[in-house]
Parts: sequence; C-alpha cells; structure tokens
Amino acid sequence: MPKKLAAGNWKMNGLRQALDEVRALHDACPDARCDIVICPPATLIGPMVEVSNDMQIEVGGQDCHANTSGAHTGDISAPMLADSGASYVILGHSERRASYGETDAQVRAKTTSAWNADLTAIVCIGETLEQWEAGQTLDVVGRQLQGSTPDGATSETLVIAYEPVWAIGTGKTPTLEEIGAVHGFIRDALVKRFGEEGQAMRIVYGGSMNPKNASDIAGIPNVDGGLVGGASLKASDFCHIVKALDA
Repeated sequence: MPKKLAAGNWKMNGLRQALDEVRALHDACPDARCDIVICPPATLIGPMVEVSNDMQIEVGGQDCHANTSGAHTGDISAPMLADSGASYVILGHSERRASYGETDAQVRAKTTSAWNADLTAIVCIGETLEQWEAGQTLDVVGRQLQGSTPDGATSETLVIAYEPVWAIGTGKTPTLEEIGAVHGFIRDALVKRFGEEGQAMRIVYGGSMNPKNASDIAGIPNVDGGLVGGASLKASDFCHIVKALDA
C-alpha cells in the first residue's frame, strides 16, 4: 500500500508568525509515519523550509507557471519553487480552475514543468455541484485525470487529489461510499494507464477533511491521505488528521 500523505494547503493565509504552527505540529506529531507536506503562500516557502529543516515536514508550492522563466508578472516557476526548497507543488486546484479558467491542458503543462524541476505534483481533479447532481462525477473525473496528467508519471512524481468542488470549505462531504467509488475509479484508471506505478500512486481526498471525519475517510480503500485546507492552519487540527492517517 502507498505511504499515506497529509498535505496542508494554506491558500492565501499566513504571515511569518504562522510558522509557529509548523513548530507546534512537529512537537505534537514527532513520530508521524505518514508523509507531511505544507504548502504555504509563496512568501513563506523559504522561511518554512528553514524552520522545518530538522523536521519530518516537507514544503510545497500552491501553483507554478508552465514556463521556467519569462515576462510573466506575478507568476512563479517550478525551478523557483525548487530553488526555495520546495519539494511538492499543488496544480489544478479547483479554485484556480474556477477563478482563472485553468484548463486540463494548462495543468498538464504545469505538471511537466514541475517534474522537470524535480517537484512532486499534486494534481487536483473533481466535479462541481451541478455535475455531481447530474450524475457526471466519473465522466468529469476521468476526463480531468486523463487531460491533466502527462505520460510517464510515477508514484514518486504524481499524487492525485480528488476534491469534489461542492465539498470544499462548505462542511459538506460525500458519503464514504461515494468517496470510495470515486477513488476506486481513479485507481483503476491509473493502473490501466501506468501499470504498477499506477497501483503505487497516492490518491488523496481533498474535500473538507477535518478532525471529525478524518478517521472515517482515512479508512476507505484507495484513500492514501488528504489534501487539507482550513484544518491545516492549526497544528492541533492538522495533527489530529495526521494521527488518523497513521492509525
């Protein structure tokens, strides 16, 4: 079975004082068996790398440009993330797909760039409320999975995050059976495309995982961790999720 992954997405939250939460997380979960990565705003990547240097906590970015450099004001490239000490990057998050109109092709290009910089890409896929109500979940997830991931993926370079868009930040979650069905579908698609590597790839759940539901979700087959938003901002909450994944 793939090693579990607890990935925290801080989104546009966090000043330098928030680095105390990283120290607190380490103190609360010093012997965590799952991999832990926190993806803070770009302004905190370097400082967080310094703080977590002697901890079992890795640092990631929240996005990168497909190009390595150029006239792209306000953007950050994969080599820049790696140069800052990041080892992961979140790509294709539903907020970027919705707010910036990111397409599968763009996410795919960014993923290639991330791999070229030796970053592990956490590629997000998932359906909207309208698509879920229309019974289109597997069609949407399958299309995004195929279109957003380049050929040649391995278990070391790719993590898939299933995030039902309608569950993010709303407190709503699919049933355990629904989560299991989608993760099983993703696993089958990965194995069909990537063989043994697809079996070893981590599929994490990204729809409002929190301390209350983490244990139940973590016990679902083919759920190999979580991409956690708000609950990753506080060490006490995030550590509870880490322990649930370790159980």
